[in-house]
Amino acid sequence: MRGPVFLLCALLSLPAYAAPPYTADALVAKNIEARGGLDKLHALSSLRRSGRLIDNGGQLEMALVETKTRSGGIRVEASVQGLTLVQAYDGKEGWQINPFQGRKDAERIPPDDTKELASDADLDGALVDYKTKGSTLVYLGTEDVDGTPAHKLKLTKADGDSQTIYLDPDAFLEIRIVSSRSVRGALQETVTDFGDYEQVDGVYVPLAIESGPKGSTERQKIEYSKAEGNIKVDPTTFHFPAAASK
Repeated sequence: MRGPVFLLCALLSLPAYAAPPYTADALVAKNIEARGGLDKLHALSSLRRSGRLIDNGGQLEMALVETKTRSGGIRVEASVQGLTLVQAYDGKEGWQINPFQGRKDAERIPPDDTKELASDADLDGALVDYKTKGSTLVYLGTEDVDGTPAHKLKLTKADGDSQTIYLDPDAFLEIRIVSSRSVRGALQETVTDFGDYEQVDGVYVPLAIESGPKGSTERQKIEYSKAEGNIKVDPTTFHFPAAASK
């Protein structure tokens, strides 16, 4: 008859129990908690960040101000040597003023070129309420991101564009997003890295952002030195200028 000793040996010979992997929704919950919680995120009505944009390998530096609101509006102003590039989106259409191309008047941006602005205008980010936004999400395990075994999520939007979102395994904050979108029939992929998270009105937001085309060494850096939440913003800030529409 086999006794307790045999049973103990049999149990010890079993493989160690492995915790089940995360689900996509479990990681979203971790991310929301890490950023301050859903209540704090939804309570943030606006965000303004100011700092500098560094491009062309450090040869170009511009003062940068980005303002966005929960209504879906965003306005970005980049200034150097008395000239200011303006790009804005009011939740429906995008427009710009680009004096660096000799344009002094506002001009509308084609819908495909507006996609990046529309994505950046999302105050909560793509993961928050993703189902309500018509997106789908799958968890793809972990992948090395500069030495970090980051959690990898694939989010597909209602229009077919997608984001591969990498979360830090300890902090559960976004450290990289690879955006894939169709622009005039061609696939554009952009890699964006995030860092230097700071709390703004209870919500953690990144103040260091670096981005560039996937597979390219060309990188654009943004370093924000100031961030303000829940500020009053005139809605017309995002609208196509009335004088230019006549």
